[in-house]
Amino acid sequence: MNLLSKSVKPEEILKEIKSKFMLQRYLYLILGIICSSIAFNMFFLPNHLVYGGVSGLSIIAKYLTDIDPSIFMFIASLVLLLTSLFLLGKEKTLSSVIGSILYPLFVSLTAPFVKLIDISEIANEPLLISLFGGLLAGLGAGLIFKTGFTTGGTDILNQIVSKYFKVSLGKAMLFTDGLIVIAGGFVFGWVKVFYALIILYIISSMTDKVVLGISKSKAFYIITSKEKEITNYILTTLNHGVTAIDAKGAFSGNKEKMLMAIIPTKEYFVFKEGIAEIDEEAFFIVTDAYEVSGGK
Repeated sequence: MNLLSKSVKPEEILKEIKSKFMLQRYLYLILGIICSSIAFNMFFLPNHLVYGGVSGLSIIAKYLTDIDPSIFMFIASLVLLLTSLFLLGKEKTLSSVIGSILYPLFVSLTAPFVKLIDISEIANEPLLISLFGGLLAGLGAGLIFKTGFTTGGTDILNQIVSKYFKVSLGKAMLFTDGLIVIAGGFVFGWVKVFYALIILYIISSMTDKVVLGISKSKAFYIITSKEKEITNYILTTLNHGVTAIDAKGAFSGNKEKMLMAIIPTKEYFVFKEGIAEIDEEAFFIVTDAYEVSGGK
């Protein structure tokens, strides 16, 4: 299928992209689930670190009722999948089915192997446990999200809360995972909550790094009265390209040029200071540029 064809519908483009990278997506999904499962069995479950999600609930359930975490996850995931089918529809539910089945399965399969790995030297170092567990879980989550799949669980609950209570997905996650973390605090003590927050931060940061990559460039958006001087500085002194974009002030209505340039991160300082030397009143915004492609 030619994705550039004018007759191709957006949903057909998405379907084509997903089918084209199917093998790669499933490989990343399985690797991600393995990483997440090992992190759960090696770091979180033995240390009662409840960081949210069905995984966190399974740690509480294991402590209170001695139910196997993988069994609890599987039952909870099935209940949430059925709920999703009725409240979110078939399309939304399908992306969570595979992960909802594979994650509890790999938690069960990796549990015996994890016991063979000796981490006794850091067993009494909760900060190191949180650090290594968060990094491994974040790597797993990043690989899973990179595929477009999820492991189900509270991801489904977050979507339901977001849809029916008219809140953003981020606020829904804060609400559901927050309640689970607080529940962990009541069961295991409040010190564990602080370590759980560290884990959540590390997982979030690591997930972004895996999905987006490490930013090697910065994107500068500059509005200046000295357009020619700054353009010349970028082109001749720094030897980088620059694009002039027509812009208009929403309040003043004045037409002006906005310069856009992609600069390697290592040249950020000389670029920023160079702009300040040329025009100290220049207005600019700097963002991370995770991927730069095309152009000459």
